[in-house]
Amino acid sequence: MARSLTDLPSRESGVPGYPMPRAARCPLDPPPELAALRAEGPLARVRLWDGSTHWLVTRHAEQRALLTDPRVSTNPAIDGYPHLTPATYAQRDRPFSFMFLDDPEHAHQRRMVNDAFTAKRVEAMRPAVRRLTNDLVDELLAGPNPTDLLTTFALPLTSLAICELLGVPYADHGYFQQAGQTLITHDTPPEVAARTQGEILAYLDGLVERKLAEPADDLLSRVAAEHVTTGELSRPDLAIMALLLLIAGHATTAYMIALGTYALLTHPEQLEKVRATDDPKLHARTVEELLRYLSPVHNGVRRVAVADIEISGETIRAGEGIIVPNEVANRDEAVFPDADRLDVHRDARGHLSFGAGVHQCLGRPLARLQLEVVYGTLYRRIPTLALAVDPAQVRFREDGLVYGVCELPVTW
Repeated sequence: MARSLTDLPSRESGVPGYPMPRAARCPLDPPPELAALRAEGPLARVRLWDGSTHWLVTRHAEQRALLTDPRVSTNPAIDGYPHLTPATYAQRDRPFSFMFLDDPEHAHQRRMVNDAFTAKRVEAMRPAVRRLTNDLVDELLAGPNPTDLLTTFALPLTSLAICELLGVPYADHGYFQQAGQTLITHDTPPEVAARTQGEILAYLDGLVERKLAEPADDLLSRVAAEHVTTGELSRPDLAIMALLLLIAGHATTAYMIALGTYALLTHPEQLEKVRATDDPKLHARTVEELLRYLSPVHNGVRRVAVADIEISGETIRAGEGIIVPNEVANRDEAVFPDADRLDVHRDARGHLSFGAGVHQCLGRPLARLQLEVVYGTLYRRIPTLALAVDPAQVRFREDGLVYGVCELPVTW
């Protein structure tokens, strides 16, 4: 007989808090407590910052099933949603991007920008991304040694690419990088998060206004011309959409470039396999394996049930929150044998780092392309690339929506 969350014993000491810390000695592995819960079963319950209790999904099959289930909502305004921080709870009633909408509204808005992220359209960007990567490697080699790979290479690369795609002036990258960091950091006070979001939305709304007056060959101009001028989409709604694409389009991939480089530099036998070949198929496999192994989206995808769901002997009731930490499912031995080993030859395409279902990451083709170019270029261009500090001295960012290094000191 299936059990619901409310049927389970409510022993305060028996309900672990979430999120859980990673082990200091193993910064690339999921938190040990998550792995222990996965060994016990596919669903558990955890307690959040506000004392609320929610379902935690630990295994790959159950995560995929729930992420693709239409009875599961992404809407943070629904009662029972497992809010990540006080700041996200405080803003639960604000207008959201399509990322937090359910179909059909989600599909309607997503179609407005889908064309820019198709595999064919993104593949056409490969020569430009390759040129940009090589230019930045040239600048890296001509600059200070040692240097921070995150700020001198990874962030400029991804920021330039998303600015070009959207039509955002790269001259403003310092502003939106700082604003984005504020918005994705867990301990940002609610009033600071609200003020920062208001400021960057005002900036983007002004940019949309300029695109309407003087359109260019970029995504914001096209969406404004096709959907804002017709009244199908409001200017504020396009600004909210642009905020999602801008922040998600540069921060996650930049942190993944630096985190993936740390992983390879600390696994020299795997780095040599990547560096020794110009085979694009191996570079593509390297991307998928690093995405699986590192799982940069941090502290769980959040959902709420809108109908009762029976799964793996449990009943998730309507109105109960669901947390899906893909880093632990991506180490599920039932799907990825020897899952705790980094292996760039592995076929890791079944990973859940981009999510699953209708809300699967829109920008995944662009992220994959940038990572393929970087991993296929950086280590061959700088064969002596190495950490400039002991690996244990590298600090990791656990306070945000994206897991990564605070900085990556490298030398050559």
